[in-house]
Amino acid sequence: MSLRDSRHAGVYTVSVFTKAPGSNGQKNPWVKHYQIRESETEETSKFYLAEKYLFSTIPELIQYHRHNAAGMIMRLTHPFSQGRESSQSPTELSEDQWKVDPAELTLGEEVASGQFGLVLQGRWRERRVAVKMVREGAMSEEDFKEEARVMMMRSHCKLVQLYGVCTQHSPMCLVFELMEQGCLSDYLRARRGRMSQDTLRGMCLDISEGMAYLESNNFIHRDLTARNCLVSYNNVVKVSDFGMTRFVLDDQDTSSQGSKFPSKWSSPEVIKYCKFSSKSDVWSFGVFMWEVYTEGRLPYENRPNGEVVDALNAGLRLLKPRQAPEAVHLLMEWCWKVKPDDRPSFALLLHELASLSDL
Repeated sequence: MSLRDSRHAGVYTVSVFTKAPGSNGQKNPWVKHYQIRESETEETSKFYLAEKYLFSTIPELIQYHRHNAAGMIMRLTHPFSQGRESSQSPTELSEDQWKVDPAELTLGEEVASGQFGLVLQGRWRERRVAVKMVREGAMSEEDFKEEARVMMMRSHCKLVQLYGVCTQHSPMCLVFELMEQGCLSDYLRARRGRMSQDTLRGMCLDISEGMAYLESNNFIHRDLTARNCLVSYNNVVKVSDFGMTRFVLDDQDTSSQGSKFPSKWSSPEVIKYCKFSSKSDVWSFGVFMWEVYTEGRLPYENRPNGEVVDALNAGLRLLKPRQAPEAVHLLMEWCWKVKPDDRPSFALLLHELASLSDL
């Protein structure tokens, strides 16, 4: 990918070097050009590329499209400079920083089986870790390494930290911090009827804090659910499986465009048009809060996905959980507004949830 001046003054073009087949059947590597456009409907200028995801600055636009194709033929992965090697950005990681030597990794017992494959306990450099074994064929090694780099650059106390990856043998694996108490959905069900209001609200606060960080970095989760949040030994809840979900969604619905998504957590625009954004994550967070306050119940229970979609289109929503205060239920309903722009940001949700401690 390169950013260059266009032939027209004041106009910039993003050029993408790709090996994907062209629309004319072209199989050799080729270059696709996208002009950076300015929105004419805003009082202040906003920039966008193929789809109208608007940004105040061009660097913000580039950062977003490094993780989301959003109408382009591919994401913007590596900067390309013709005739010379482009220098490494100070925010990027070298291969030595994220590659785990298999000789330093000791595998233990299986603790879970998830969408990646098996999850094992292990030890790496004297620290206890969780090792996720990636199913063979689930993603290419190139995609795997790129997403691992992205995930390692996202560091926050409410995100499960990725320490590195091991690609020297099959299956490839990811080495994460160990979250001793497992996934939140199981944790909730095992303690049903024994958790206080402060505990339930604290879980929502933890995840809203992690998601607000991802939102501030223009990063979309795509599969925010209680099963994809993990609980530490001291009962802190953290966001997990961000970054890899675009490649490994094996138990989801497939849209008419061929994309997969978790329909019972998905917003109308994801179901209809596969339009993911931070605001589609906000919708999922509303369902996540419902999971927390029902102490691990499955949303919509055993209703088939098609019936759920019809109900959402008719304006129906999940009912208020018995344990949820009215103020929390109002936040859920706010997350489930039909128009993405009518939903709150994660930063605002974090603020609103924190303010509930005074009630």
